[in-house]
Amino acid sequence: MDDINHLNLEQQQRLNVIEELRREGIEPFGRRFDRTHTSEAARQAFLEAEKAHGPAEHFEWGPVKVAGRLVAKREQGKTAFGHLEDMWGKLQVYFRKDVLGEQVFTLLKRIYVGDILGIEGMLFRTRTGEVTVRATAVTILAKAVNPMPEKWHGLTDVETRYRQRYVDLLANPEVRQTFIRRSQIVQMVRDFMTARGFLEVETPMMHPIAGGAAARPFVTHHNALDMELFLRIAPELYLKRLLVGGFDRVFEINRNFRNEGISIKHNPEFTMMEAYQAYGDMETMLELTEDLISTVAAKFFPDGKVPYEDKVLDFSRPWRRLPMLEAVREVTGLPDLTFGSPREPVAAKARALGIEVDPKDSTAKIVVKIFEEKIESTLLNPTFVIGYPKETSPLAKGNAHDPTLVDRFELFIYGREMANAFSELNDPEEQKARFEDQLRQREAGDEEAHQMDADYVNALRYGMPPAGGLGVGIDRLVMLLTNSPSIRDVILFPTLRRRGAAARADGPAAAEAGSSAPPAGR
Repeated sequence: MDDINHLNLEQQQRLNVIEELRREGIEPFGRRFDRTHTSEAARQAFLEAEKAHGPAEHFEWGPVKVAGRLVAKREQGKTAFGHLEDMWGKLQVYFRKDVLGEQVFTLLKRIYVGDILGIEGMLFRTRTGEVTVRATAVTILAKAVNPMPEKWHGLTDVETRYRQRYVDLLANPEVRQTFIRRSQIVQMVRDFMTARGFLEVETPMMHPIAGGAAARPFVTHHNALDMELFLRIAPELYLKRLLVGGFDRVFEINRNFRNEGISIKHNPEFTMMEAYQAYGDMETMLELTEDLISTVAAKFFPDGKVPYEDKVLDFSRPWRRLPMLEAVREVTGLPDLTFGSPREPVAAKARALGIEVDPKDSTAKIVVKIFEEKIESTLLNPTFVIGYPKETSPLAKGNAHDPTLVDRFELFIYGREMANAFSELNDPEEQKARFEDQLRQREAGDEEAHQMDADYVNALRYGMPPAGGLGVGIDRLVMLLTNSPSIRDVILFPTLRRRGAAARADGPAAAEAGSSAPPAGR
């Protein structure tokens, strides 16, 4: 239905019942209800009491007060059964006319599956052995105007699941479990970092300069200050300012925003964890990354075997290290390839591999394209790709032995980038020169090239210790550890095209290949 505010016959009938209840003095949208137990806590309390009491034919325990959504109901003359569901599970409810009285029992006729109820009563075990609450009081807490989807057999329409997540959560308990696990994963990442001496901080979400990553920003305007601002594409430059200010280890878990394509791997707003450690380097971050992700994964997969879609990924340590040039040399058949090699032979090889080459692409950018299009997808088990070109890494420290390289890695799992890290560039004049080179790339048409950040250069002039920096894409990590095929499955309310809007050339279907910007925001 295009107009969700248009009521059908069943919805109108339910509204009529709500008005009837009001006329009878029964509140259809109740107030505070002080429950004593959740469904699972009530069940466990009964089992413990039953065990302590010993065998008894008619043992009961309570009273308890439970609340939740009625997800099933069947009437049998002067009795009725139902199931009440809350976040922790389901509990059967038994209604008896001689216990509740004529008025309350008759009220059950106007209580529907989907209504939220408060139930008070004693717990007992039915003849079939199910722990059940015998209702002595029933309180309507919220009447449902909308019927539950597909008679409670689940919601399968993908578009509706994402657009109306509240219905998805109601109809599909496994979806709730995905988001519970997401919360657990985020908390585990936070605990891991704080246990290692990292201080959690918060940095601005609105930036005067879009920096810290190669990406197109969302632009907004501050009316009172009459200034243009950008939703942050990465927190990197603010976090490194904190190292200048004397903090040794900092991290932040928060949102980034990138005005780019949508795909199963990309959402315009996404969650990441960035961390910086003074006196560390790329190797420090590599060890930290492997330890962090291994620790979190082991909580759910102690044997190190992580099922994802049609594969079982092997998280056994140590994880593989793969130099980018080594991988591209093998694919192209160019044994002497470097980032400084003559452009045309490399461009010709890329075209032969079916890769589109822009006339402005340098050798380094062509090599990175070959890697992204021909090699990334083959990296299933955790793999650290090392040896990135300086040209595409304006914030990373140069390699001590090869002037065309920086000390940087990206971690790939199931062909997807999970993390990005490098030794941080702390020479202010080299940083200024790198920014100036990025400006030239912008002038040549690269919209994602970095802007000049004079204040950041000024901060570096006060002296920033050598450091390692890391970004981990939280959404992709959750996808991996919940076996979710799309990023939209692990974001509660993902960005979607307006209902009925005409397809755009840069819309979700066209953007399936995703963005060139790394999910880790670095």
